[in-house]
Amino acid sequence: MPLRVVVLGAGFGGLECSTLLSEALGAQVALTVIDRNDSFSFGFSKLDVMFGRKTPEAVRIAYRTIANPGVQVRQEVVTAIDPVARRVTTDQGRYDADVLVIALGADYDQRATPGLVEGGNEFYSLAGAERLSSVLPTFSRGHAIVGITSTPFKCPPAPSEATLLLHDDLVRRGVRAACEISLVMPFGTPVPPSPVTSAALLAAFAERGITFVPNRLVRALDPARRVAILDDASELPYDLFLGVPKHCVPEVVAASGMTVDGWIPVDPRTLATRFPGVYAIGDVTSVGTPKAGVFAEGAARTVAAAIIADVQGGERPTAYRGVGTCYVEFGADRVGRVDVEFLAGPPTGSFTEPSAALVAEKEAFGSSRRARWFGEAAVTSGHA
Repeated sequence: MPLRVVVLGAGFGGLECSTLLSEALGAQVALTVIDRNDSFSFGFSKLDVMFGRKTPEAVRIAYRTIANPGVQVRQEVVTAIDPVARRVTTDQGRYDADVLVIALGADYDQRATPGLVEGGNEFYSLAGAERLSSVLPTFSRGHAIVGITSTPFKCPPAPSEATLLLHDDLVRRGVRAACEISLVMPFGTPVPPSPVTSAALLAAFAERGITFVPNRLVRALDPARRVAILDDASELPYDLFLGVPKHCVPEVVAASGMTVDGWIPVDPRTLATRFPGVYAIGDVTSVGTPKAGVFAEGAARTVAAAIIADVQGGERPTAYRGVGTCYVEFGADRVGRVDVEFLAGPPTGSFTEPSAALVAEKEAFGSSRRARWFGEAAVTSGHA
C-alpha cells in the first residue's frame, strides 16, 4: 500500500516537496496537494505587476498543468487540521495521511494596523500589487512612504526593492523632483545578515535621495491627517503609503493547536513538529530563517529527503542549514544577489554587486522552477 502523504499549500515549499517525492517514490507514494488557489506566482512577480512590467495573468501559473506521477492537486479550502490523527478536512472532503506536511504560508492582517485599509496600500499580495498598478501612475507630487507594520515579514529585501523601483518609476515619468521617498524599517540596516548588502542598499538610497528611517515600525495611519504614526509616537506626513501588512498564520492553522507564539515550532534540523508524522515548512513556521520562498524550498528538500529515507531505508538527510539565495532589485535594470546561511551558527551573508548579468540569472532561477514544478510547457507559454 503506498504511503499517503498530504501536503497543504502549493507554494515554494509544497511544490518542491511534492515534486521530489514524485520523482523519487513514484507509485510508492499517494500524494495529495491541497491549495485554495488555482495558480501559483513567484513573490518577486508582484513587483513586476505593481510597476506595470507584467500583467497579473502573465505571472500566474495554473496548478492544473502539474502532471507529476502520483500527485493529485486539489483546489479546496482547508477548514480543519487534526495533527494528532493527521486528518485534514476541507470544504469538499476529508483526507487521512500517513505523513502530513504543512506548507500553508503566512496570511496578511491589514486591519491589525489602524488606518491601513482606509488610507494606505499593501503590495505583498498579488491583488494589492494589481491595485497599485493603477494607483502609482496617479502619484506625481508629495511624500511616498514604504513602511513595515509588524515583524516577522516575508522577503526582508522586498521593501528596499519597492523603494528603488518607485524611484525609477518617478524618474521615468519625469516627476521625481516633486516627490520625496522614505523607507521605514524595523532594522538598523536593510539586510542585517549581510552588512555588505546593507551598505550597497544604503548607498543606493543616498544616491537617489531616499530617506532611510531605521529601527521603526508603522503602528497606524491617520487617513484624515495623512500621517503615519510610528512605534515611538512620532509622525510622518504622507501622500502615498505602501505598506507591508502584519503577517500571521492562516486561521485554520491557529485553530489546529499547532502554534506557539503565533507560529508552528519545528525542530530546526528536520522541520518535524511535536506531532509524529507531521512536518511544517516555510512561512508558517518559527524555524529561524526569513519568510521567503527560497528558504521554504530548502526546508522542503530536507523533509522530502526524510520521507524518501523512511520509505526506501536510506540514510537520513543532513540537518537543514537555512541556506538561501535572494536576488535584490536595485533599479536601473540591475539586480544584486545575497547568499545567506542562518542555522549553522550566527547568520552570515555574502553579496554580489548589482549587474545586468544577474537580471538574467534571476530570470533563469524562475524559469528553472517553472520547468521543474510545472513542466516545460509553463516556460515556453511565456508565464513568469
